[in-house]
Amino acid sequence: MNILVLPGDGIGPEITAATMRVVERANAAFGLGLAFAYAEIGLKALERTGTTLPEPVMAAARAADGIILGPVSHNDYPPRAEGGINVSGELRVKLDLFANIRPNRTRPGIASNARTPIDLVIVRENTEGFYADRNMFLGSGEFMPTEDMALAVRKVTAAASSRIARAAFELARERRRKVTAVHKANVLRISDGLFLREVRKIAGEFPDVALDEVIVDAMAALLVRDAQHFDVIVTTNMFGDILSDEAGELSGSLGLAGSLNAGSEHALAQAQHGSAPDIAGRNIANPTALILSCAMLLAWLGRRHQEERLSRAAAAIDAAIDATLADPALHTPDLGGSLGTDAFGAAVTEKLAALARAQA
Repeated sequence: MNILVLPGDGIGPEITAATMRVVERANAAFGLGLAFAYAEIGLKALERTGTTLPEPVMAAARAADGIILGPVSHNDYPPRAEGGINVSGELRVKLDLFANIRPNRTRPGIASNARTPIDLVIVRENTEGFYADRNMFLGSGEFMPTEDMALAVRKVTAAASSRIARAAFELARERRRKVTAVHKANVLRISDGLFLREVRKIAGEFPDVALDEVIVDAMAALLVRDAQHFDVIVTTNMFGDILSDEAGELSGSLGLAGSLNAGSEHALAQAQHGSAPDIAGRNIANPTALILSCAMLLAWLGRRHQEERLSRAAAAIDAAIDATLADPALHTPDLGGSLGTDAFGAAVTEKLAALARAQA
């Protein structure tokens, strides 16, 4: 299998290097047969080629079995007409990565900011909503009729709502069999009403999975008060983006929040957090989120290709992260420790190697 690695901007190259040390050890230890190719995107690609996402890289992404994407500094990119393509958004749309799956749980050795333990997954629709770069056939979903008026279009379709709901119910069936649909249908009666209509339809196909519905502002409060009540949360794009960051911080740190962008044919590993250019090059960034995202990618590939070795490698990486985080001496500065990015990657790699030997 071929994996395309795109290190990205800011801390991206540093955390990608640490992450790949872990992934390459998993590849060798579990005999995964993965081949890795690297390509340049973002600000470096813009300077060299005039675009943040060169067409050969897009073609390589389409051909790859999986993609690993480091953080990108798209807020610093020029307008699209000047080559500043939002790499993350473009890959999600062009590869139809409709499900952004973001698990969050409390982990050993990490102080939680929530009142109760967290073990939940937010399943976020990824290809429409209020995101201006992915909700129009032509042009942007944001526009200004006058210099003093800005408008934004939100797109919600039955097809996208249905398939993200199905992804959530299928996941819940593997967990604690509960789905919570988050919405604002009391105000956005038509668009969120359509979303809820499709979620309820899909719920009828899963009688063994419970469904409840929560308004988004109440959900933000409930995550703080009683996060253990929730299992799988399904919602539209912007609500999912906000709530998953909240859940990540509540469970310990956004630096621990992995995510997978998945479609029917492609999947992309990407940490929830941004490119943090203020700490780039200092070897202090926490690579945990990207490492966990890669574990999710391996698990997805394992299911897709019915390959047990990939699933075992994914579980071993997750366990190696837990074993590393359980030791305060191995924490990175964001968690109150002093271990550098490279050293943390090495520590996780050592834990992974030990787990692989124990399973051999």
